[in-house]
Amino acid sequence: MLQAILFVVLILGVTALISWPLGRYMRWAMDPSESAGEARRFTSLFQSIGGALTRDGQDWKRYALSLLTFNVVMFVVTFSILALQQYLPLNPDAKEALDPSLIFNTAASFTTNTNLQHYSGEVSLSYLAQLAALMWLQFVSAAVGIAVLAALARGLAGRKLGNFFVDVQRATFLVLLPVAFVVALLLVATGVPMTFNGSVVATTLEGVQQTIARGPVAAFVSIKQLGTNGGGFFGPNSTHPLENPTFWSNVIETVAIILIPMACVWMFGRIIGRMRHAGVLFAVMLLLMGARIVGAVAFETAPTQAFASLPITQDVGNLEGKELRFGASAGPLWAVLTTSTSNGSVNAMHDSLNPLTGLMPMIGMWLNEDFGGVGVGMVNMFLYIIVGVFIAGMMIGRTPEYLGWRVEAREVKFAMLGLLAHGFFILVGTAIFAATPWGAATLNNIGPHGFSEILYEFSSATANNGSGFEGLGDATPAWNIATGAVMLLARFIPIILPLAIVGSLSAKRRATESSGTLSVEDGTFAGMLTATVVIVGALTFFPAATLGPIAEHVISMN
Repeated sequence: MLQAILFVVLILGVTALISWPLGRYMRWAMDPSESAGEARRFTSLFQSIGGALTRDGQDWKRYALSLLTFNVVMFVVTFSILALQQYLPLNPDAKEALDPSLIFNTAASFTTNTNLQHYSGEVSLSYLAQLAALMWLQFVSAAVGIAVLAALARGLAGRKLGNFFVDVQRATFLVLLPVAFVVALLLVATGVPMTFNGSVVATTLEGVQQTIARGPVAAFVSIKQLGTNGGGFFGPNSTHPLENPTFWSNVIETVAIILIPMACVWMFGRIIGRMRHAGVLFAVMLLLMGARIVGAVAFETAPTQAFASLPITQDVGNLEGKELRFGASAGPLWAVLTTSTSNGSVNAMHDSLNPLTGLMPMIGMWLNEDFGGVGVGMVNMFLYIIVGVFIAGMMIGRTPEYLGWRVEAREVKFAMLGLLAHGFFILVGTAIFAATPWGAATLNNIGPHGFSEILYEFSSATANNGSGFEGLGDATPAWNIATGAVMLLARFIPIILPLAIVGSLSAKRRATESSGTLSVEDGTFAGMLTATVVIVGALTFFPAATLGPIAEHVISMN
């Protein structure tokens, strides 16, 4: 247990330390001082690339419209490449056409930064589809989230939101590309392949010939982790020995999952000029995520009931579905981090986790605010902040204010709509598929665990996460269409509503903060915000949790 604690502290501590200077750099990249020479040079370059669309500032409506238009173009381009991959180059293994519903699901998945995969990449996709469609989207879909956060922060600072097309280029070329390049080099050094050659045929020690898929894996994996994308080059994702071959590759990829989401909090604080407020938000997120990590690692120390009748030693905890080269604690840690950040990659089989361990990543997707996806995690937290500030203001009999902006009914309605929509897509989708053959006929398990598989799939799609309880046979038209539609709706509603809130706040006159203003930089605010997140999450999802992982724990673990 001590070794597991040290491993967790090392990962979180190192990442938090690196996130501080990265947050400073991201502020320079996304919102540099107008007096800086770099700002003028890069702005001029990006405007020359983007043309007339990039030369004017945008209000929240034009910013949101530009965002939606850009994502429609991304979807159409990706859909076209996937639909025509059998006719296009960079297909050395002659990959064939995909099912239309799977093409829709995959295009929706990667456009929305979800990377839910109802296919195995090495089996189904050409190199061109992997790189020009999916890896490209892993950059630009992540850049959309960073761009929105930068615009949100500018609005809260009392400035114009900026221009979406310039922000996306800044996030892509100044943030994601250079950091991904460094991580890709580190992964190559640990043994992750990087080649455009086709599959290789190897002869095993038993004399059997085996075809081993390979490709430009290191480049794909680096942005998969850094952009909180999570889509694997191979079907088994980061459990595959060519995506994650050693202990050190596992450490690098684990750090990469939470690095930019952590840095986004510091970037937000620097843009609004309130670093103490950013510190409070960082502490709340770390507390909520840390509680789930402790729970997951502790619950996974219990042996799995699947091995109960076997004559083997189980004093190291549940090793079912784990990569032994990583140990028993690396799986639950990764499971919590990947679902706290909308990443969705896996280095262990989530379907094999003990019931209450499996509940921890579900809670991360239900709350959807602990650092979260790049940019959008902080945007989701903003919805909780608005609700928490409003409740606190009503409790003490003062007009609710956030950073000097008066929070009124209009802003609270937008915030609650975003939070309730999240629960609606998860719970309604789960109910429909649990009650119909669309879901019931695709289960490999009955009872609470089967229900958990359906619940997890809709939680993952709605939270734009992408991981899964893969005992589920989800490669069907019903699952492809339903989760594809949910991913699109659940991606853009929580992005557009915060922009609308900032637009509504900006239309008011900003008040000067006084001694009577609710502070957002102390423990009282931290406690209020934590309580808001926990209460909203518990009221929304506790009944579903009792039908799934909690019921399974009571039945099978006692």
